[in-house]
Amino acid sequence: MPPAAPIPLEIETTPSLAERAYVRLRDAIVEGSLAAGSKLSERRLAAALGISAQPVREALRRLEGEGLVETRPKSGTFVSALDSDRLAEMGRIRAALEGAAASLAARRVGPADLRVLEQRLGAIRAATDQGDRAALAGANDAFHTALHRITGNAFLIRSLQALRAYFHVGSRRVLAGEAEIRLALEEHLAILDAIAAGEAEQAERLMRAHALRSLAVAFPEADRCLPAPRPASPDEKDSHES
Repeated sequence: MPPAAPIPLEIETTPSLAERAYVRLRDAIVEGSLAAGSKLSERRLAAALGISAQPVREALRRLEGEGLVETRPKSGTFVSALDSDRLAEMGRIRAALEGAAASLAARRVGPADLRVLEQRLGAIRAATDQGDRAALAGANDAFHTALHRITGNAFLIRSLQALRAYFHVGSRRVLAGEAEIRLALEEHLAILDAIAAGEAEQAERLMRAHALRSLAVAFPEADRCLPAPRPASPDEKDSHES
């Protein structure tokens, strides 16, 4: 009996039509080419992209899951309105979740996981050195996605996925300046070192600080979205005075 043919281990890296449609539409929304409130026609988008409607439909479903588009009953699909206050609120939640993800990753990481993270970080470094902002945004996304997968926590991953609208908009703002992209690289290196060493608390602290600093750069007005302190009730005042 002839030996079985070896199973190819190479991963298919050619993006599908749905993936390419997703990237094109995502970038158009984030960059403002597709303005907030714009109605999205699958047929027209498919014609503009030179593909069939099915991959466009898949791309729109993915964008809806990320909060970049919304479907209104009996009306259609529209580009979501994402003002700075809403994005800043999402950024604060994301900082806490990213910190939790880094902590979990430090507890669960294995040799194969570390190799993937090192490869993703290598791509960030290469894009930084080349000054390629588009490649850097993609490499940054890939690093965080790989880290999320290491957690093995499906709920956490879904929660972070729902905040990707902030991630896409915020990362482009943060990566606009040379000094910022160099600092972001150093922060990612420190985060990876903590994860590799299994230092969960340190990994969480560094990731949270990185995310909050990025938020402050992307949305300087972020503090305005913090709720005002609730006035103490008369009973609470009495209890503090006694």
